[in-house]
Amino acid sequence: MRLTGRRESNNVEDRRRMSGKAKAGIGGIGGIIVIALFTLLSGGNLGDIVGNVMQSGALNQVSETETQQGQRKFTDEEQELAKFSSQILAGTEDVWTKVFQKMGHEYTTPTLVLFTDGVQSACGGATSEVGPFYCSGDHKLYLDLSFFTTMKKQLGASGDFAYAYVIAHEVGHHVEYLLGILDKAHAEMEKVSPIEANKISVKLELLADYYAGVWAHYDNEQFKSLEDGDIEEAIRCAEVIGDNYLQEKAHGYSQPESFTHGTSEQRMKWLKLGLETGDMNRTTFD
Repeated sequence: MRLTGRRESNNVEDRRRMSGKAKAGIGGIGGIIVIALFTLLSGGNLGDIVGNVMQSGALNQVSETETQQGQRKFTDEEQELAKFSSQILAGTEDVWTKVFQKMGHEYTTPTLVLFTDGVQSACGGATSEVGPFYCSGDHKLYLDLSFFTTMKKQLGASGDFAYAYVIAHEVGHHVEYLLGILDKAHAEMEKVSPIEANKISVKLELLADYYAGVWAHYDNEQFKSLEDGDIEEAIRCAEVIGDNYLQEKAHGYSQPESFTHGTSEQRMKWLKLGLETGDMNRTTFD
């Protein structure tokens, strides 16, 4: 991506040097990507994990994780990723402010919280294993930058636009919240069976993927930010965080009734469509 000279957001809260305890978290781009892989590879049951997420809205963990950060210094790579994340967040602010204005709405910017190992949010506590997530309770998205390393080393997805997609997806959930979609969906999920709730969750995640694509469409239109290979990076990322891909990688087979984020094909499809069209009138995601 071309980011030279792009501004950084003022809405970044850096908690990477803070210590804390975490018990729970709410899933985001991959929701339970990392912890699901760890659990399944250890013989755990993905259905149990997903059930907890859908029924409580949080991923409850038995043990506590205590982070002792002290005053450690960050590597140049970590600082570059922090700056990159801030620039991407700024890009979402610029794009969504204009898109909302055209829709006759006002865009309220979210805050990006950078953390290490564990964090507390208005939605509860979370460890890094949960992956990036958005909390509508405090209008913040939470990111441990080490997730990008996990993407590269464990999932084979890397590149600046792939990383930007991660952040834009979480901002997509914030857009859902501002448009009233998120609360409506969560209320409906409480009334139905876990399997039906999973289907609603999939629609929310595909919509966030689509909104990530919409952001990229207008960001490129305004800043000419995309370079050769960028789109392929993001599409590859969408592929490897599909529910079927992750379950098959971890356990050798998939369980469609437990899908909460959509298949690889669905995630690639809607990210790409949002990027190609920038259309905010679409509401159906199959």
